Amino acid sequence: MRLNLTAILLLLTACNSFIFAQNTDSLAIDKKDTLQITNSKYAYVVFDNDTLFTVGAYLGPYSPEERAESASSRLKQMVDEYTIVADSFIILEKNNYSIISYSDFPLISVSEADAAFLGKSRHEIATEHLEIIKSTFSELIEQATLLYWILRVVYTLLAFSGLFLIIFLINKLFRWLNKRLDSYEKGLKKKRKSFFKYLIHNNSSSIFLLVSKIVKFALIIFILFFYLPFMFSFLPWTQGLAETFYGYIADPVKNVVSGFIAFVPNLFSIFVIFIIARYFLRILTYVSKEIEQDKLKINGFHRDWAKPTFNLVKILIYALALVFTVQYLPSSKAFQGVSIFVGVLFTLGSTSAIANMIAGIVITYMRPFAIGDRVKIGETIGDIVEKNLLVTRLKTIKNEDITIPNATIINTHLWNYSKNASSIGIILHTNVTIGYDVPSETVIALLLEAAKNTKNLTRDFKPFVLQKGLSDFYVEYELNVYTKQPKKMAHFYSELHKNILDAFNAANVEILSPHYSAFRDGNESTIPNTDAVTKPVDMSNNPVTNVIDKLTGQS
Repeated sequence: MRLNLTAILLLLTACNSFIFAQNTDSLAIDKKDTLQITNSKYAYVVFDNDTLFTVGAYLGPYSPEERAESASSRLKQMVDEYTIVADSFIILEKNNYSIISYSDFPLISVSEADAAFLGKSRHEIATEHLEIIKSTFSELIEQATLLYWILRVVYTLLAFSGLFLIIFLINKLFRWLNKRLDSYEKGLKKKRKSFFKYLIHNNSSSIFLLVSKIVKFALIIFILFFYLPFMFSFLPWTQGLAETFYGYIADPVKNVVSGFIAFVPNLFSIFVIFIIARYFLRILTYVSKEIEQDKLKINGFHRDWAKPTFNLVKILIYALALVFTVQYLPSSKAFQGVSIFVGVLFTLGSTSAIANMIAGIVITYMRPFAIGDRVKIGETIGDIVEKNLLVTRLKTIKNEDITIPNATIINTHLWNYSKNASSIGIILHTNVTIGYDVPSETVIALLLEAAKNTKNLTRDFKPFVLQKGLSDFYVEYELNVYTKQPKKMAHFYSELHKNILDAFNAANVEILSPHYSAFRDGNESTIPNTDAVTKPVDMSNNPVTNVIDKLTGQS
């Protein structure tokens, strides 16, 4: 009895050990399958550019991608090698797998791991896959018939006719609408109290017709955008045209939008740089105006330097802001190419501009003239009306506006008649040549008398006369007078010359300018004679005339 009891206990212990071992092995297998399912990724079985179903579980050493690629290649191989009959697709059950086959040609297998991945039974998944494959190949079989192609062509032609009819009706509708709008606009223009006639000129084109045309084209484009996929969906070789066309539009838009979204953080940094630069410029603008209006004084800094200095500092701030901004700009090759092109263009085309800018800066801080000064630059005399970093503009006494590059001013002589005029005046001078037979005291007295008779010359400084030269036939005298009104130089010269001529004529003194010989051969004096108009000149006793007559045989 004890022996039997002992044998029973040993048998029960062995059974428990065997059951526990089986459960342990199953747990290990379940953990391995669960780990593979967790780490697996979706893969797609594709046939004729259409996704049929997904694969997400491992099958032994084969990954989901390898299984999906194998199934796709087998479907394509089946089409190339077999005449397809929809009823020949079957499901074969072997061990723990369901194999979908075409007759005896295996396509894809479904395992328990696939069932666990999709959360369905293995038989349900195999059945769904089989129905999808049958449906796909039934359409392929249908496409091989002549009736299918006839219907597809007819559908396409009908769709094209529908599009033509829609566009025709839109054009007809807008022609009718344009006539109404045109008559309505003409009526508005004829109304006296219509505000609309002040917005549009009578001779201008109709604004309503322009808006109507824009709306018509927008409507046609909108219809084409949604109608073309429908029209091209009937024939297999045109199905992808609309999608390809929309891809050409959608891809750049997508890239622009995604690029802009990625650029938003950098855009915020650029915005901060812009705000800081702008506030610096506002502060500098205020300081510049205060200096320019003489409200703020800085020792050694002239107020006419305020504006050009502000412009230079503004350029420097913009340059620094650009340097800090470049690192946040998109680093695409197109942007780099545009940057290089602009740099080369600026380098090749701005040589003279840079020279003028540097000359303008030099002129600004040298201060050779100011706005309103009467100057002479080269052979040009006029008043300064504008100066900037590139050019200087003058207005001549003939009201001619002349623009001179700053580089030209740097490389030529410049006379400023206004700079010392208000303090010590400027000297106007003119020359006369008088014969040696006239005493110098007489000439000096006559010149000073002419200066005295010239009005509006300054009397703070006395005029004076210089003897400039002793030529072969005359003595050269220079009369110098003072004025504090350089802008009336031309008028003063005219008055001075008139008074000199009157004074010398009244004193019966000849002015031998420019080249008169003092040799007397019977010619009349250059002094005007009041009787010259009424009394003709007798040339019969002129020796020179007699000699000429003998030589020509007229005597």
